[in-house]
Parts: sequence; structure tokens; C-alpha cells
Amino acid sequence: MTNWSNGYIADIGYTYGYYHALNPLRANLALLHARIALPESGTACELGYGQGISTNIHAAASATRWYGTDFNPGQAGFARQLAEHLADGPALYDQSFVEFCNRSDLPDFDYIGLHGIWSWISDDNRAVIVDFVRRKLKVGGLLYISYNTQPGWAAMVPMRDLMTQHASVMTAPGAGIVAKVDGALAFADKLMAANPLYARANPGVAERMKKLGGQNRQYLAHEYFNRDWLPMSFADMAGWLVDAKLDYACSASYPELVPELNLTSEQRALLDEIPDPVFRESVFDFMINQQFRRDYWIKGRRQLQPLEYAEQLRAQRMIMCMARDDVTLTIAGSVGEGALSAEIYNPILDLMSDHQARTIGQMQQALRSITLPQLHQACMLLVEKNVLGAALDEQEAAARRPETEKLNRALIQRAHYTAEIPFLASPALGGGIPVHRFQQLFIAAQAQGKTRPGEWVEYAWHVLKSQGQSIVKDGKTLEGDDANVAELNRQAAEFHDKHLAPLRALGVL
Repeated sequence: MTNWSNGYIADIGYTYGYYHALNPLRANLALLHARIALPESGTACELGYGQGISTNIHAAASATRWYGTDFNPGQAGFARQLAEHLADGPALYDQSFVEFCNRSDLPDFDYIGLHGIWSWISDDNRAVIVDFVRRKLKVGGLLYISYNTQPGWAAMVPMRDLMTQHASVMTAPGAGIVAKVDGALAFADKLMAANPLYARANPGVAERMKKLGGQNRQYLAHEYFNRDWLPMSFADMAGWLVDAKLDYACSASYPELVPELNLTSEQRALLDEIPDPVFRESVFDFMINQQFRRDYWIKGRRQLQPLEYAEQLRAQRMIMCMARDDVTLTIAGSVGEGALSAEIYNPILDLMSDHQARTIGQMQQALRSITLPQLHQACMLLVEKNVLGAALDEQEAAARRPETEKLNRALIQRAHYTAEIPFLASPALGGGIPVHRFQQLFIAAQAQGKTRPGEWVEYAWHVLKSQGQSIVKDGKTLEGDDANVAELNRQAAEFHDKHLAPLRALGVL
């Protein structure tokens, strides 16, 4: 491990993920659910941006001016290379938190986001971040932060510690981090096979270890093998943020805002008896065995009056992001899979199936049998299912389209070689949308004037075959031209029938 990394894994890059929760626009429905006045959105900062996919997409797709740092120079280099495609791209640095947070040339921020950082850094770096938020987050500004938490991680902590100890003392000197991860996982399998009393006392650990074996090694290295690794309780997090003058706003996980999806009636009654918000959140984490929190915190919480709430909610714009026929009326919660009311959801889905953006006020006028609170909750849960998305106004979306087109061309060009980045930027959403590699190749074919699905398939197969690549389906590599072309034909037909209309409406095509 390199010395400059301060204990953080730097021998292998992080995955190329895009994280919807980092989009400031996505916070509006959650904040309004908590009856909190919405923040401005002119400046934003992402601390620990990884490969920079989220930061670049959000910078391209919205008028918000983005800044950020990631201390890993390999990741920062890739992120800045993407940013160079934009006329007003994000200002990205490869500095440590101490260096970046003490820069004198940074503006004050309306929004600061940290995804997957807090649990894997030292207390010294946490103190630097809290001080930065205290000084640089504007009054009324929003902090998004995600972190591993108790009690969901409690049983796994000893196992994680044992795996990192194995990587440190049992792996050959000079072995790379992937070898260390593989070795630790192999030893853990042997340990579980020996049926230790620990495993019998914590039966969920063995099942979790089985799942780890099939996960991306880049992800596992960063998730489990950093020197600093601390699942933190909500109460401890609140203790850290009190010096930054922050108030807890609400969960950034929409299903957690719907008690019926996560709690029994008895559990809800118990929580209703607790007046202290910090203790109530702590008890809620025990109720659902929480292991990963995604939260919004606000500097200067202002509660909305009922009329203010209704006016601001009605002004929110929504757009449908997938084909109507692909939508299922179910959603997962801690108490199991819940059914969504057909009487409420089907009229909403029918209305929005033309993929035209509408304000919630316009939706309410068209759907008079559905109350505003019902419409609010339905929109939140449909956003969680990636069925609907919060949308920018038409003028801003149109202004951002030249920038998203530039970034998407760069991402699609990369899809000719790798499937690492299955996302593109949408000016309608002010953020990203899932578009996997073959779909990106179909879009590339269209950019070259190929209008028929058969032509898209021919283009995509030429790209794959020229690199000796084949399609993997259901875990098996397809052999020969016929099998690969048949699968591409199936996907091209589906892309034509189900995805073209939404992607056009979202400004991706």
C-alpha cells in the first residue's frame, strides 16, 4: 500500500459507479416530506468523488457549479479527463481533505455530498470535514452523507477485522490487494466450514460471506480492507455534526420515509412514543437492523407552513423514465415486499406514460381522485424504483443539453472497449440514467446514421468481435457469431420498443 494513502486502499481504483442520491434535485421530495424549506442549488461539492462519474454527470446536466477532491491521483486523473470534455466542467482536485478543505479559493456551498467516504477515513479526517462543512456550507445549505452503521454491521465487525488481519500477516510480501482479498476470502470459507461457535451464534455471517465471494474485487478492497473502518451509530454521527451547526433533515432513502414498508404497527407505536429525534432514529435502526444510512442534514432548518408545503410540492416536476409495461406495482421494504395500490399508481403511470414532464400540480389537476399527500408518496416510491425522475424546468434542461451530449459522447466512446460505466447524463433529470454497454453501442450506431435495429446489431457485434469479446448471458459466455448476434438482436429489439422513447424524452438521444 502506498504511503501517501494514509491507510486508505490506493493500490486499486474504485468502481465506476453513479450515485443518484448525490443529485441535489433528488433531495426535494424527501425534504418536502419532512416539511423543510428547500435549499438553493448554485454551488456544490463532492468530497471523495472516486472516478468522478457522479460529479461529471451532475456538472454536465445542471447549471450547478461543482467542485470536489479525491486524493487518489489515478482516479482524479480519470475524472479530470472526463471534465475536459465540458465547457464548464467541475473543478476537480487530487488533494487530501486537509489540503482541499483549507483552500482559500473555494466558494461557499449550497450542497456538500459524501458517498461511501465517512466510514473509511480517520477521525482526524472526519474532524477536517466537519470543520469544512461548518465554514463552507451556506445557511440553509444541505449535506448528504452515507455511512455504514450499527446495528446491521455488529455481527460482521469481527469477521472484517479477521480478514484484514489475514491480508496483513498471511499474504506473501509484495502481493497486490486483489491477492490479499482473494486470500482472505478463501481463509474465511475454511473458517466457516470448520463451524466455529462464532458462526453458530451469528448465523447471518456465513450467508454474507457467501455473497462476498461473487462481488467485484475493487469494491471489496475499498469496502473491507482499509485501515480505517468504522460503522457508526446515528447518535455518534449526530454528535460529530453538532459542531457544524447541522440539524437532521430526513433519510435520503425514500422507502424509509414510508413507515408501513419498514415497521409493524407495534414498532410504529413505540417510535411514536419517542420525542427525541436522535434517539428515535437510533431505535429505528434497531427496528430494521440498519447497516447503511443515507441521510440529509441541513444548516438552519426552516419548517414550511402547510400552504408553503403544498405550493412547493406542486411546483416539483416529474418525468417517466421507463416503459409503462415494465413497471411492477411492488416495492421492497424491511418487512418484506409491499404492494402498491393499483387505484393510486395505475392512473399516475397512465398519465406519465407519454414521457412528458409535468409538475405535481399538473398531475394533481389531472388525477383529482388522488390526494396531494398520496401523490407525494407515490412519486417518492416511483423515483426509488427508477420509474419516475425529478425533472429540471424545460429551459434549464435545454441549456444543459450541449454539455450532456459532449459528456455522453465520451462515455459512449469508452463503451466501445469496456462495460465499466453503464450510465449516461440526462439534461431533463439534471443527473444520470442507467444505459448499459450494448445500449450505448446502439446509440453510437444511430449517431452514424444507422436507423434500423439490424444495423445497430451489426455495428455492436463488429466492435465486440474485433476485440475478441463475447456476450456473457446468465453467467455463461456465448460461443460463436450466431449465438452472440441472436442475443444482440433480442436486446436491440427491446431497446427499440422500450427504451428509445424514454431516452429521447430524457434528452439522452
